[in-house]
Amino acid sequence: MPRRALIVGINNYENVSTLNSCVADAEAMVEVLSRHQDNSVNFDCRPFLAPGPERITRVALRKLWRELFHDFRGDVLFYFSGHGTQTETGGYLVTQEGTPDDPGLAMDDLAKMANDSSASTVLIILDCCFSGAAGNPAALQASFSDGRTVLREGVTILAASRGTQAALETGGQSVFTSLVLGALRGGAADIRGKVSAASIYGYAESALGSWQQRPLYKSHAANLEPVRLCTPKVTDAELRDLPKYFPHSDFRYQLDLTYEETCGAAKPAHVAIFKAFKRLQLAGLLTPIYGDDLYWAAERSFHVVLTELGRFYWQLVRNGRI
Repeated sequence: MPRRALIVGINNYENVSTLNSCVADAEAMVEVLSRHQDNSVNFDCRPFLAPGPERITRVALRKLWRELFHDFRGDVLFYFSGHGTQTETGGYLVTQEGTPDDPGLAMDDLAKMANDSSASTVLIILDCCFSGAAGNPAALQASFSDGRTVLREGVTILAASRGTQAALETGGQSVFTSLVLGALRGGAADIRGKVSAASIYGYAESALGSWQQRPLYKSHAANLEPVRLCTPKVTDAELRDLPKYFPHSDFRYQLDLTYEETCGAAKPAHVAIFKAFKRLQLAGLLTPIYGDDLYWAAERSFHVVLTELGRFYWQLVRNGRI
């Protein structure tokens, strides 16, 4: 499925304070999102940076929003790093010519475009102050005090902070984007190497203390489509072998000295299984019933069993999901 992304970073503002890290953060996002870890193509990224050849005005950015969503049925990603502000009419992304009284483009408008689009999935990542206001239509807030979000199926928002909080920079880098980049580079990958929006949020949220800015995750997603693919801990082919070794999920597989490569009684077929079990153990799918060392278990003819995570993937294989 085709994928495209609009990546915006604004350092230079004409009427409000200059920022330091936004362009560098946007460039890093382009680099990591353009390719999966195996260098295969991921998102077709279009950077829009200030300073740059074109001013990022509300007119220019709204035009690119229309182009991003127009008549596209693949996966869409929008990333913004810059100033955000909160007004009596809702949250705004501040464009270059924005002023305190007329800041730029409403976060409501972005959410509406995403909701109205024909894109299969939409991921919006906002690294700006008050970004948590995105997806909370201002018109509803007078009626609902719980900050509820209105998103159609397939739309997800990752916000750097709550709708009342600032987003911080430290050491010339954005706190939130640094965490998102770490997640995309593999920090939030599951054992199959998949990084989802939900796992990015979990990675960022767990790294921030209760006194720091709190990221928000808002989603109406039926499926957790991967944002990026990283090197898997085990391959799908290895996962599909689980029922071959374990006829049922509670099966105990007995090892012995013939599984140890260094033993004179080693059998090549058993040694191959032992190496596969070692990879499964490192991925958290398999464990000896005593201790945690497979070689020790083989020397004593002990059994190995699937962990709870291993049983989960065993079931996925049996159900034809892998």
